[in-house]
Parts: sequence; C-alpha cells; structure tokens
Amino acid sequence: MLFIEAHNISKSYSKTLAISDISFDVKKNELYGFIGPDGAGKTTLFRLLTTLLLPNSGTISINNWDVVKDYKTIRKNIGYMPGRFSLYQDLTVEENLTFFATIFGTTIKENYDLIRDIYVQIEPFKTRMAGKLSGGMKQKLALCCALIHKPELLVLDEPTTGVDSVSRKEFWEMLQNLRNSGITIVVSTPYMDEASLCDRVALMQNGKIMQINTPQGVISKFPKPLYAIRSDDMYLLKNELVNYIDCESVHIFGQNLHYTSKSKVLNVNNLTLFLEEKNHTGISISPINPSIEDCFIALMTENSTSDAK
Repeated sequence: MLFIEAHNISKSYSKTLAISDISFDVKKNELYGFIGPDGAGKTTLFRLLTTLLLPNSGTISINNWDVVKDYKTIRKNIGYMPGRFSLYQDLTVEENLTFFATIFGTTIKENYDLIRDIYVQIEPFKTRMAGKLSGGMKQKLALCCALIHKPELLVLDEPTTGVDSVSRKEFWEMLQNLRNSGITIVVSTPYMDEASLCDRVALMQNGKIMQINTPQGVISKFPKPLYAIRSDDMYLLKNELVNYIDCESVHIFGQNLHYTSKSKVLNVNNLTLFLEEKNHTGISISPINPSIEDCFIALMTENSTSDAK
C-alpha cells in the first residue's frame, strides 16, 4: 500500500530551482531515506511534504490527503523534526513535551507507550532546560515531541547531523523500532553510511533524484569492478593514477584510493609496473565491494557528464 505519492514536483525560490520535476512513492510502514549533500533539495522537499511550502507544479498526497487541499488534516497526522533544534530552549524537557502534547489535544500519559523507550533515556533530566541538553539528548527530546500525538507519518530532516557516532547508532535503532510499530518514516541524511539502514533510498543531487532503490539494489548497479589502492606516498598516488591511461575514476576514501578502470577487467600487473616506474613502494591493489558513497559519486559523475553534453 502506497502512503505517499509525489508526481513531477518542482519548487523554486525566485530564480533558484530547488526541486526539479521529481517523483517518488513511499509504502506504508516503510523507512525511506533521502540521501544527499547540503543543497541537494532535501529540506525543501520535506517542507513540501509537511505542507509548510506549496509546490510550483506537481502533486503530493499523503494517505490520500492532498498537501494543498487537506493540509490541516495532514498536519494533525504527521510528526516533523526539522534539521535545526527548534524546541523551546528556556523550557524544561518535561515542559516542552507537555506543551506539544497539549497542542495536539493529548497528554504524555495517553501516548506514553509510544515514547517510553526513548523518554526513559532523558527522563532523569526532565527538569533541565532544553537548551542545556547535549546534542544527543536534544535529538531524543525532539523525537519524543514529534511522536507524542501518535502520528501516522514521521518526517525527520537530517536528525543526526552534528551528533556523535554512538548517539547516531542509538537514534537509528529507535527509528527501526518505530517503523516496526507501524509508523511510516521519511528521513533525510547527508551521511552515506546511514543509507544502508533504510528500506529504500532516493539519492538526490541539485534538486533531482538520481536513483531510487533498496540500498543493496543501489550497490548492485555499480557499473564496474572497484579496487582499493595504497602506496607509501599517498599524496602523489592519486595524481599518478589520474594520469594512468586506463584510469576511469579515482577518489580518496579514508586511507585508500577507490579506483575503477576503463577496461572491464583491471590488469593489476600493468598498473603495478606503472606505479613502480613512478618510484612508488608499498603498493597494494585489491578488489573491494562498492559502498553507497561509491555509487553516489559514480551517479554524480554520470549526471554531470550528461548535463555537459
């Protein structure tokens, strides 16, 4: 069953096109991710989904409610967590939660079962001002406030940006538990590693969707074998590889370079000889499985090439 249907959505600010003719659908009880860097159009799209902005063209329906005609009904049935912490910093944890429950005509007690697993982690600080909480605690409080009215759809705009890795891991575990409880979740993130935690992802760049697939489906479409390459002089290694006659792409990934060749099969011996002639030592060339980030970069390069033609 489709819960969200978006067809040919475009949105511009003056002469700047933020969203360019995109279409997608989200299934009921799905954890759906929009993956892309800053400026990809994720926040604009989420403001369209939450009825805070109107599209210039196209249609969006949420549970068969139109975002233009039925915006009041939609607002009652969604929970929205914007990218920037937007709760009242001079109210306590408990006061913020009570405030948002009251706005939606409910109480903490009525829907406590839904937020219990999250709230117990911040309950010891319930009398602390929200502005005095750590990044991870602010994140958990904002999620509780978005859930307190038992929404059918949860919209989270880059909820883990600026949060430590442990809190990020805990947060995604919470999202998966919420999905399993029957809530449809749409989340955006610039972190490519978080894409693998979604049921499906839409890879976005410059206001366009480059691909929609399951995380494994994205990876399976990586066009060529990928290799991790190292040498004792990593600074010069990339420049040498870029100038190699069979090089198609080379990118820095942590302590390695990720490399694809123009040929269907890389001749490791020829490449090793080429690097040795350039006085490289400690050369390591090994095949690896691509990550979502590798796929994203490949799609960006492909789209840039297409746009340039």
